[in-house]
Amino acid sequence: MSERKLRPEDDGRDFADAAWSIPSYLLSGIILYGGAGWLLSRWTGVVAFTPIGLILGVVLAIYLVYRKYGS
Repeated sequence: MSERKLRPEDDGRDFADAAWSIPSYLLSGIILYGGAGWLLSRWTGVVAFTPIGLILGVVLAIYLVYRKYGS
């Protein structure tokens, strides 16, 4: 499994890939885990699951971005 890291010698294509994938990770994390939290809230009646799901989605998305592009 190779990890792609941004380096100064990379061409603009790698930067463009990162520019699209980082917001995509963030949005998909919010939508996936926020949606799961919302569904769990609707099912159980506990409204705290929605913000927990949103926060968990953002944290996991940032972790994935760090693992992919961080040092």
